[in-house]
Amino acid sequence: MSKVVLITGATSGMGLASAALLANEGYRVYGGTRDQSMSDLHAEGIKSVYLDVTNSHSVKEAVDTVMQNEGRIDVLVNNAGYGLVSTVEDGTDKEMFDQFNVNVFGLLRVTREVLPHMREAGSGVIINISSFLGKMGLPLLTHYNASKYAVEGITDSLRFETLPFGIRVHAIQSGLFGTNFVKKGLVVNPDTVSENSPYKKLVSHFVPIVADAINEGPKPEPIARAVQRIIEDEEADIFVPVGGEAETFIPMRKEMDDKTFEKRVKETFGL
Repeated sequence: MSKVVLITGATSGMGLASAALLANEGYRVYGGTRDQSMSDLHAEGIKSVYLDVTNSHSVKEAVDTVMQNEGRIDVLVNNAGYGLVSTVEDGTDKEMFDQFNVNVFGLLRVTREVLPHMREAGSGVIINISSFLGKMGLPLLTHYNASKYAVEGITDSLRFETLPFGIRVHAIQSGLFGTNFVKKGLVVNPDTVSENSPYKKLVSHFVPIVADAINEGPKPEPIARAVQRIIEDEEADIFVPVGGEAETFIPMRKEMDDKTFEKRVKETFGL
């Protein structure tokens, strides 16, 4: 019997690549989306379900829809997210809340709704799409960094809660891939990028580095393949780094002391 998968943020990038690969491999895939235009999902053999991770009612309706149709949810991929580009000095209360509302609280809302069904079934796999920036900091991405650090902590702790019920929890620590993240997944604080910003020099140097790395980066299929491997391998690692930045910096972070690692990051990004 084909496993049933629910993927949040499935209309583009890593979410769409993962949903398409799993659907092609015979999984019954539901792609959660806030986009009313769902033709891309249907074209890939993915069933679409309206899902706004910031709205608990929407989350419940989406999970209920999958349960009514399939009777179970075997795999949850928490992929929905975006990045805020802002200094700490400039970040507004709304920007701070919105960043965590999607990347952290949204993940918790969907997981909270799915867990009772997995617990009753005595099995399940939860995969949180994290980032190499959940293990290291970079300027202008502090809020995003913090949200991904939180995802890492959730993954660590939730594994102990779900252990008695046969539910595995993993995280993929993604590097930078060529997705729509710059166009659709970045929100920019206007004061930070203002000509009058005291951070103008840092912004003009660093933002193009990140934008170019994403715009010119590899396609996100390695993320999709990692999702499939985790689902199918009961002995899969807890945290799986995927992509050049993740595979470079995460091992480096483990090997070096804090000051040495910070020095290497400064050298790499010209900070």
